[in-house]
Amino acid sequence: MSKPQYDTYGPGASVHTAETLPYGVREDTYRPAYEQPAEPPRAGRAAHRRGARTARRPESAVRRLLPQALVVAFLAGGTTAFVAEDKAIELTVDGSPRTLHTFADDVSELLAAEGVRTAPHDVVVPAPGTALASGDAVTVHYGRPVRLTVDGQQRQVWTTAHTVEGALQQLGVRAEGAYLSVSRSRSIGRTGLTFDMRTERAVTVVADGRARTIRTNAATVREAVEEAGITLRGEDATSVPPDGFPRDGQTVTVLRITGSKEIREETIPYDVTHTPDPSLPRGTEVVERAGRPGLRRITYLVRSVNGVRQRPRPERTEVVREPRTQLVRVGTRPHPPSVRGADHLNWHALARCESGGEPDAVDSSGTYGGLYQFDRHTWRNLGGSGRPQDASEEEQTYRAKKLYLRRGTSPWPHCGSRLQD
Repeated sequence: MSKPQYDTYGPGASVHTAETLPYGVREDTYRPAYEQPAEPPRAGRAAHRRGARTARRPESAVRRLLPQALVVAFLAGGTTAFVAEDKAIELTVDGSPRTLHTFADDVSELLAAEGVRTAPHDVVVPAPGTALASGDAVTVHYGRPVRLTVDGQQRQVWTTAHTVEGALQQLGVRAEGAYLSVSRSRSIGRTGLTFDMRTERAVTVVADGRARTIRTNAATVREAVEEAGITLRGEDATSVPPDGFPRDGQTVTVLRITGSKEIREETIPYDVTHTPDPSLPRGTEVVERAGRPGLRRITYLVRSVNGVRQRPRPERTEVVREPRTQLVRVGTRPHPPSVRGADHLNWHALARCESGGEPDAVDSSGTYGGLYQFDRHTWRNLGGSGRPQDASEEEQTYRAKKLYLRRGTSPWPHCGSRLQD
Protein backbone atom coordinates (compact mmCIF):
# COMPACT_ATOMS: atom_id res chain seq x y z
CA MET A 1 0.00 0.00 0.00
CA SER A 2 1.43 3.37 -1.00
CA LYS A 3 1.97 5.94 1.66
CA PRO A 4 -0.80 8.51 2.05
CA GLN A 5 -0.07 11.93 0.64
CA TYR A 6 -0.67 14.86 2.99
CA ASP A 7 -1.00 18.50 1.92
CA THR A 8 -1.14 20.97 4.78
CA TYR A 9 -1.14 24.08 2.63
CA GLY A 10 -4.00 25.88 1.08
CA PRO A 11 -7.77 25.83 1.72
CA GLY A 12 -9.47 22.46 1.91
CA ALA A 13 -6.35 20.77 3.17
CA SER A 14 -6.83 17.24 4.48
CA VAL A 15 -4.72 14.95 6.56
CA HIS A 16 -5.50 12.23 4.05
CA THR A 17 -4.11 14.22 1.10
CA ALA A 18 -1.22 16.02 2.74
CA GLU A 19 2.14 14.81 1.53
CA THR A 20 4.49 13.32 4.09
CA LEU A 21 8.01 14.20 3.21
CA PRO A 22 10.93 12.03 4.26
CA TYR A 23 13.90 13.53 6.05
CA GLY A 24 16.65 15.01 3.80
CA VAL A 25 14.42 15.75 0.83
CA ARG A 26 14.29 19.52 1.35
CA GLU A 27 17.55 21.45 1.65
CA ASP A 28 18.48 22.29 5.21
CA THR A 29 19.07 26.08 5.03
CA TYR A 30 20.10 26.52 8.64
CA ARG A 31 23.82 26.72 9.15
CA PRO A 32 25.78 28.07 12.16
CA ALA A 33 27.91 31.14 11.69
CA TYR A 34 31.10 29.26 11.99
CA GLU A 35 30.03 27.13 9.01
CA GLN A 36 29.32 30.15 6.78
CA PRO A 37 31.85 30.49 3.91
CA ALA A 38 34.40 33.27 4.48
CA GLU A 39 34.26 36.21 2.15
CA PRO A 40 37.50 37.45 0.73
CA PRO A 41 38.78 40.53 2.54
CA ARG A 42 37.78 43.85 1.12
CA ALA A 43 39.45 47.13 1.65
CA GLY A 44 38.08 50.26 3.08
CA ARG A 45 34.92 51.27 4.82
CA ALA A 46 32.77 49.19 2.43
CA ALA A 47 34.52 46.10 3.57
CA HIS A 48 33.91 47.09 7.18
CA ARG A 49 30.15 47.48 6.53
CA ARG A 50 29.96 44.12 4.79
CA GLY A 51 31.78 42.59 7.71
CA ALA A 52 29.26 43.99 10.16
CA ARG A 53 26.34 42.53 8.22
CA THR A 54 28.07 39.21 8.07
CA ALA A 55 28.58 39.15 11.81
CA ARG A 56 24.85 39.70 12.44
CA ARG A 57 23.68 37.00 9.98
CA PRO A 58 23.63 33.88 12.28
CA GLU A 59 21.12 35.34 14.74
CA SER A 60 18.65 36.51 12.08
CA ALA A 61 18.88 33.18 10.23
CA VAL A 62 17.95 31.20 13.35
CA ARG A 63 14.93 33.37 13.94
CA ARG A 64 13.82 32.96 10.34
CA LEU A 65 14.33 29.18 10.02
CA LEU A 66 13.05 28.00 13.45
CA PRO A 67 9.28 28.09 12.54
CA GLN A 68 9.97 26.05 9.42
CA ALA A 69 11.72 23.41 11.46
CA LEU A 70 8.84 23.23 13.93
CA VAL A 71 6.30 22.77 11.11
CA VAL A 72 8.30 19.94 9.64
CA ALA A 73 8.55 18.24 13.05
CA PHE A 74 4.78 18.67 13.69
CA LEU A 75 3.86 17.17 10.31
CA ALA A 76 6.09 14.19 10.88
CA GLY A 77 4.57 13.45 14.32
CA GLY A 78 0.94 14.06 13.17
CA THR A 79 1.31 11.72 10.26
CA THR A 80 2.40 8.96 12.60
CA ALA A 81 -0.66 9.56 14.91
CA PHE A 82 -3.18 9.44 11.99
CA VAL A 83 -1.68 6.25 10.66
CA ALA A 84 -1.97 4.68 14.11
CA GLU A 85 -5.74 5.57 14.45
CA ASP A 86 -6.77 4.39 10.97
CA LYS A 87 -7.91 0.70 11.01
CA ALA A 88 -8.60 -1.72 8.18
CA ILE A 89 -11.77 -3.68 9.13
CA GLU A 90 -13.70 -6.40 7.26
CA LEU A 91 -17.44 -5.79 7.82
CA THR A 92 -19.92 -8.50 6.76
CA VAL A 93 -23.61 -7.51 6.92
CA ASP A 94 -26.10 -10.34 6.37
CA GLY A 95 -23.63 -12.29 4.21
CA SER A 96 -22.22 -9.35 2.20
CA PRO A 97 -18.56 -8.66 3.10
CA ARG A 98 -16.55 -5.49 2.43
CA THR A 99 -13.26 -4.06 3.66
CA LEU A 100 -13.14 -0.49 4.93
CA HIS A 101 -10.94 1.96 6.81
CA THR A 102 -12.28 3.52 9.99
CA PHE A 103 -11.23 5.58 13.00
CA ALA A 104 -13.98 3.93 15.18
CA ASP A 105 -12.72 2.72 18.57
CA ASP A 106 -15.23 -0.17 19.00
CA VAL A 107 -17.92 -2.20 17.21
CA SER A 108 -20.78 0.10 18.23
CA GLU A 109 -19.05 3.17 16.78
CA LEU A 110 -18.26 1.26 13.59
CA LEU A 111 -21.88 0.19 13.04
CA ALA A 112 -23.16 3.70 13.79
CA ALA A 113 -20.66 5.25 11.38
CA GLU A 114 -21.65 2.81 8.63
CA GLY A 115 -25.41 3.27 9.25
CA VAL A 116 -25.95 -0.38 10.21
CA ARG A 117 -28.97 -0.64 12.55
CA THR A 118 -29.61 -3.77 14.62
CA ALA A 119 -32.58 -5.10 16.60
CA PRO A 120 -32.80 -7.39 19.65
CA HIS A 121 -33.14 -10.51 17.44
CA ASP A 122 -30.04 -9.66 15.36
CA VAL A 123 -26.60 -11.15 16.14
CA VAL A 124 -23.41 -9.06 16.08
CA VAL A 125 -19.97 -10.73 16.36
CA PRO A 126 -17.99 -9.54 18.22
CA ALA A 127 -20.53 -8.01 20.57
CA PRO A 128 -21.30 -4.27 20.42
CA GLY A 129 -18.84 -2.25 22.52
CA THR A 130 -15.90 -4.55 21.77
CA ALA A 131 -12.68 -2.62 21.02
CA LEU A 132 -11.40 -2.75 17.44
CA ALA A 133 -7.92 -3.22 16.06
CA SER A 134 -6.76 -3.09 12.48
CA GLY A 135 -7.36 -6.41 10.72
CA ASP A 136 -10.47 -7.33 12.81
CA ALA A 137 -13.63 -8.76 11.23
CA VAL A 138 -17.17 -7.71 12.30
CA THR A 139 -20.21 -9.75 11.24
CA VAL A 140 -23.91 -8.78 11.49
CA HIS A 141 -26.57 -11.48 11.15
CA TYR A 142 -30.14 -10.15 10.81
CA GLY A 143 -32.89 -12.06 12.63
CA ARG A 144 -35.82 -13.44 10.60
CA PRO A 145 -39.24 -14.40 12.07
CA VAL A 146 -40.31 -17.97 11.28
CA ARG A 147 -43.91 -19.06 11.93
CA LEU A 148 -43.51 -22.81 12.17
CA THR A 149 -46.18 -25.47 12.77
CA VAL A 150 -44.60 -28.75 13.87
CA ASP A 151 -46.94 -31.73 14.23
CA GLY A 152 -49.94 -29.48 14.75
CA GLN A 153 -48.24 -27.23 17.33
CA GLN A 154 -47.78 -23.65 16.12
CA ARG A 155 -45.01 -21.39 17.34
CA GLN A 156 -43.01 -18.34 16.18
CA VAL A 157 -39.22 -18.29 16.47
CA TRP A 158 -36.37 -16.12 15.22
CA THR A 159 -33.44 -17.35 13.15
CA THR A 160 -30.42 -15.82 11.46
CA ALA A 161 -30.32 -18.59 8.84
CA HIS A 162 -31.04 -17.68 5.23
CA THR A 163 -32.73 -20.96 4.18
CA VAL A 164 -35.36 -23.33 5.61
CA GLU A 165 -32.83 -26.10 6.08
CA GLY A 166 -30.44 -23.78 7.87
CA ALA A 167 -33.24 -22.58 10.14
CA LEU A 168 -34.22 -26.15 11.06
CA GLN A 169 -30.62 -26.98 11.91
CA GLN A 170 -30.24 -23.79 13.93
CA LEU A 171 -33.45 -24.52 15.84
CA GLY A 172 -32.47 -28.14 16.47
CA VAL A 173 -35.58 -29.54 14.76
CA ARG A 174 -35.24 -33.16 13.57
CA ALA A 175 -36.12 -33.05 9.89
CA GLU A 176 -35.09 -36.53 8.73
CA GLY A 177 -38.03 -38.13 6.94
CA ALA A 178 -40.25 -35.15 7.74
CA TYR A 179 -42.79 -33.52 5.47
CA LEU A 180 -42.23 -29.83 4.71
CA SER A 181 -44.77 -27.56 3.06
CA VAL A 182 -41.90 -25.65 1.38
CA SER A 183 -38.59 -26.65 -0.18
CA ARG A 184 -35.65 -27.09 2.18
CA SER A 185 -33.63 -24.72 -0.02
CA ARG A 186 -36.32 -22.02 0.16
CA SER A 187 -34.74 -18.72 1.15
CA ILE A 188 -35.98 -16.78 4.17
CA GLY A 189 -36.21 -13.03 3.63
CA ARG A 190 -36.03 -10.29 6.23
CA THR A 191 -39.85 -10.41 6.54
CA GLY A 192 -39.73 -14.08 7.56
CA LEU A 193 -41.54 -17.21 6.37
CA THR A 194 -44.49 -19.41 7.37
CA PHE A 195 -44.43 -23.16 6.77
CA ASP A 196 -45.64 -26.50 8.17
CA MET A 197 -43.64 -29.53 9.17
CA ARG A 198 -44.79 -33.03 10.07
CA THR A 199 -42.25 -35.45 11.50
CA GLU A 200 -42.33 -39.14 10.73
CA ARG A 201 -44.37 -41.07 13.32
CA ALA A 202 -45.18 -44.71 14.08
CA VAL A 203 -48.95 -45.35 14.11
CA THR A 204 -50.69 -48.71 14.65
CA VAL A 205 -54.04 -49.29 12.92
CA VAL A 206 -56.23 -52.16 14.16
CA ALA A 207 -58.97 -53.26 11.75
CA ASP A 208 -60.80 -56.50 10.96
CA GLY A 209 -58.91 -58.38 13.66
CA ARG A 210 -55.48 -57.38 12.40
CA ALA A 211 -52.94 -54.76 13.52
CA ARG A 212 -50.76 -52.82 11.06
CA THR A 213 -47.92 -50.49 12.17
CA ILE A 214 -46.78 -47.85 9.68
CA ARG A 215 -44.44 -44.87 9.63
CA THR A 216 -46.24 -41.85 8.29
CA ASN A 217 -46.23 -38.07 7.83
CA ALA A 218 -50.06 -38.01 7.68
CA ALA A 219 -51.81 -34.84 8.80
CA THR A 220 -54.99 -36.64 9.99
CA VAL A 221 -55.98 -40.00 11.45
CA ARG A 222 -58.07 -40.65 8.34
CA GLU A 223 -54.98 -40.26 6.12
CA ALA A 224 -52.97 -42.61 8.36
CA VAL A 225 -55.72 -45.25 8.16
CA GLU A 226 -55.77 -44.99 4.37
CA GLU A 227 -51.96 -45.29 4.24
CA ALA A 228 -52.31 -48.52 6.24
CA GLY A 229 -54.46 -49.88 3.42
CA ILE A 230 -57.75 -49.70 5.35
CA THR A 231 -60.88 -48.47 3.60
CA LEU A 232 -63.65 -46.86 5.65
CA ARG A 233 -67.10 -47.74 4.33
CA GLY A 234 -70.60 -46.49 5.10
CA GLU A 235 -70.91 -45.71 8.80
CA ASP A 236 -67.47 -47.00 9.75
CA ALA A 237 -65.65 -44.90 12.33
CA THR A 238 -62.38 -44.74 14.26
CA SER A 239 -61.66 -44.88 17.99
CA VAL A 240 -60.28 -41.32 17.82
CA PRO A 241 -61.62 -38.38 15.78
CA PRO A 242 -60.74 -39.01 12.11
CA ASP A 243 -59.74 -35.35 11.60
CA GLY A 244 -57.41 -35.41 14.62
CA PHE A 245 -53.60 -35.40 14.39
CA PRO A 246 -52.00 -38.88 14.67
CA ARG A 247 -49.39 -38.94 17.43
CA ASP A 248 -46.24 -41.04 17.52
CA GLY A 249 -46.97 -44.46 19.04
CA GLN A 250 -50.76 -43.99 18.82
CA THR A 251 -53.10 -46.94 18.22
CA VAL A 252 -56.19 -46.31 16.09
CA THR A 253 -59.00 -48.88 16.04
CA VAL A 254 -61.34 -49.03 13.07
CA LEU A 255 -64.98 -49.64 14.05
CA ARG A 256 -66.99 -51.52 11.43
CA ILE A 257 -70.56 -50.32 11.89
CA THR A 258 -73.75 -51.74 10.36
CA GLY A 259 -77.21 -50.42 11.14
CA SER A 260 -80.89 -51.27 10.81
CA LYS A 261 -84.18 -49.72 11.93
CA GLU A 262 -86.95 -51.01 14.17
CA ILE A 263 -90.42 -49.49 14.65
CA ARG A 264 -92.24 -49.85 17.97
CA GLU A 265 -95.62 -48.53 19.17
CA GLU A 266 -96.14 -47.30 22.71
CA THR A 267 -99.23 -46.07 24.55
CA ILE A 268 -99.44 -42.53 25.82
CA PRO A 269 -101.15 -42.34 29.25
CA TYR A 270 -104.12 -40.01 29.52
CA ASP A 271 -104.51 -37.29 32.14
CA VAL A 272 -107.34 -37.11 34.70
CA THR A 273 -109.03 -33.82 35.55
CA HIS A 274 -110.98 -33.58 38.85
CA THR A 275 -113.75 -31.00 39.16
CA PRO A 276 -115.36 -30.21 42.56
CA ASP A 277 -119.16 -30.89 42.65
CA PRO A 278 -121.14 -29.69 45.71
CA SER A 279 -124.18 -31.75 44.66
CA LEU A 280 -122.33 -34.96 45.44
CA PRO A 281 -121.52 -36.12 48.99
CA ARG A 282 -117.90 -35.73 50.03
CA GLY A 283 -115.84 -38.71 48.93
CA THR A 284 -118.03 -39.39 45.91
CA GLU A 285 -116.41 -39.34 42.45
CA VAL A 286 -118.37 -39.54 39.23
CA VAL A 287 -116.60 -40.13 35.90
CA GLU A 288 -118.16 -37.65 33.53
CA ARG A 289 -115.99 -38.61 30.56
CA ALA A 290 -113.79 -41.68 30.38
CA GLY A 291 -110.19 -41.17 29.40
CA ARG A 292 -108.51 -42.85 26.45
CA PRO A 293 -104.75 -43.51 26.04
CA GLY A 294 -102.92 -42.21 22.99
CA LEU A 295 -100.58 -44.06 20.63
CA ARG A 296 -96.95 -43.23 19.80
CA ARG A 297 -94.82 -44.79 17.04
CA ILE A 298 -91.03 -44.73 17.62
CA THR A 299 -88.36 -45.58 15.06
CA TYR A 300 -85.20 -47.02 16.67
CA LEU A 301 -81.76 -47.21 15.07
CA VAL A 302 -80.09 -50.52 15.89
CA ARG A 303 -76.33 -50.63 15.26
CA SER A 304 -73.76 -53.39 15.40
CA VAL A 305 -70.14 -52.41 16.06
CA ASN A 306 -67.61 -55.02 14.96
CA GLY A 307 -70.43 -57.58 15.06
CA VAL A 308 -71.72 -56.66 18.55
CA ARG A 309 -75.31 -55.40 18.72
CA GLN A 310 -75.64 -52.07 20.52
CA ARG A 311 -78.54 -50.71 22.54
CA PRO A 312 -81.26 -49.33 20.22
CA ARG A 313 -81.27 -45.57 19.95
CA PRO A 314 -84.49 -43.60 19.24
CA GLU A 315 -84.21 -41.83 15.92
CA ARG A 316 -87.73 -40.51 15.21
CA THR A 317 -91.01 -40.26 17.16
CA GLU A 318 -94.50 -39.91 15.65
CA VAL A 319 -97.76 -39.48 17.58
CA VAL A 320 -100.43 -41.61 15.90
CA ARG A 321 -103.28 -40.75 18.30
CA GLU A 322 -103.47 -38.09 20.99
CA PRO A 323 -104.63 -39.20 24.46
CA ARG A 324 -108.07 -38.04 25.72
CA THR A 325 -108.32 -36.60 29.22
CA GLN A 326 -110.69 -38.26 31.72
CA LEU A 327 -113.10 -35.88 33.47
CA VAL A 328 -114.16 -36.70 37.04
CA ARG A 329 -116.59 -34.83 39.32
CA VAL A 330 -115.63 -34.94 43.00
CA GLY A 331 -118.33 -34.47 45.65
CA THR A 332 -117.83 -31.78 48.24
CA ARG A 333 -121.17 -32.06 50.17
CA PRO A 334 -120.64 -32.97 53.86
CA HIS A 335 -121.28 -36.58 54.99
CA PRO A 336 -124.85 -37.34 56.11
CA PRO A 337 -125.43 -37.45 59.89
CA SER A 338 -125.79 -40.70 61.80
CA VAL A 339 -129.21 -42.35 62.18
CA ARG A 340 -130.18 -43.08 65.80
CA GLY A 341 -131.47 -46.58 66.33
CA ALA A 342 -129.59 -48.06 63.38
CA ASP A 343 -125.95 -47.10 63.93
CA HIS A 344 -125.24 -50.13 66.11
CA LEU A 345 -126.16 -52.71 63.46
CA ASN A 346 -123.61 -54.62 61.39
CA TRP A 347 -124.02 -52.81 58.07
CA HIS A 348 -120.72 -54.12 56.79
CA ALA A 349 -121.96 -57.71 57.05
CA LEU A 350 -125.21 -56.80 55.24
CA ALA A 351 -123.30 -55.08 52.41
CA ARG A 352 -120.99 -58.07 52.00
CA CYS A 353 -123.96 -60.35 51.73
CA GLU A 354 -125.94 -58.19 49.30
CA SER A 355 -123.18 -56.93 46.93
CA GLY A 356 -119.94 -58.53 48.00
CA GLY A 357 -119.00 -55.19 49.55
CA GLU A 358 -118.77 -53.41 46.17
CA PRO A 359 -120.30 -49.89 46.22
CA ASP A 360 -120.83 -49.84 42.43
CA ALA A 361 -122.28 -53.39 42.16
CA VAL A 362 -125.33 -53.85 39.89
CA ASP A 363 -127.44 -57.01 39.60
CA SER A 364 -127.76 -58.85 36.29
CA SER A 365 -131.13 -57.28 35.52
CA GLY A 366 -129.80 -53.76 36.05
CA THR A 367 -132.65 -53.04 38.54
CA TYR A 368 -130.72 -53.01 41.79
CA GLY A 369 -127.41 -51.36 42.55
CA GLY A 370 -124.97 -50.29 45.23
CA LEU A 371 -123.88 -51.87 48.52
CA TYR A 372 -127.40 -52.64 49.65
CA GLN A 373 -128.98 -53.25 46.21
CA PHE A 374 -131.40 -50.34 46.12
CA ASP A 375 -133.86 -50.03 43.28
CA ARG A 376 -134.00 -46.54 41.82
CA HIS A 377 -137.55 -45.81 43.12
CA THR A 378 -136.63 -46.68 46.73
CA TRP A 379 -133.40 -44.69 46.46
CA ARG A 380 -135.21 -41.53 45.41
CA ASN A 381 -137.85 -41.93 48.16
CA LEU A 382 -135.00 -41.97 50.65
CA GLY A 383 -133.68 -38.61 49.30
CA GLY A 384 -130.97 -39.96 47.04
CA SER A 385 -130.17 -38.52 43.60
CA GLY A 386 -128.88 -40.21 40.51
CA ARG A 387 -128.09 -43.90 40.78
CA PRO A 388 -127.33 -45.57 44.11
CA GLN A 389 -124.22 -47.28 42.78
CA ASP A 390 -122.72 -43.87 41.94
CA ALA A 391 -123.03 -42.57 45.49
CA SER A 392 -120.38 -42.90 48.17
CA GLU A 393 -120.34 -45.74 50.66
CA GLU A 394 -121.26 -43.31 53.44
CA GLU A 395 -124.32 -42.03 51.61
CA GLN A 396 -125.50 -45.54 50.68
CA THR A 397 -125.18 -46.69 54.31
CA TYR A 398 -127.01 -43.57 55.48
CA ARG A 399 -129.94 -44.27 53.10
CA ALA A 400 -129.96 -47.94 54.14
CA LYS A 401 -130.26 -46.97 57.82
CA LYS A 402 -133.25 -44.73 57.03
CA LEU A 403 -134.86 -47.62 55.10
CA TYR A 404 -134.33 -49.95 58.06
CA LEU A 405 -136.12 -47.53 60.41
CA ARG A 406 -139.07 -47.50 58.02
CA ARG A 407 -139.34 -51.14 57.00
CA GLY A 408 -136.95 -53.16 59.18
CA THR A 409 -135.12 -56.03 57.46
CA SER A 410 -137.91 -56.73 54.94
CA PRO A 411 -136.08 -55.00 52.03
CA TRP A 412 -133.38 -57.64 52.50
CA PRO A 413 -135.25 -60.91 52.97
CA HIS A 414 -132.19 -63.13 52.47
CA CYS A 415 -129.45 -61.04 54.10
CA GLY A 416 -131.33 -58.93 56.67
CA SER A 417 -130.41 -61.30 59.48
CA ARG A 418 -126.73 -60.33 59.02
CA LEU A 419 -127.45 -57.03 60.68
CA GLN A 420 -127.48 -58.84 63.99
CA ASP A 421 -124.14 -60.58 63.50
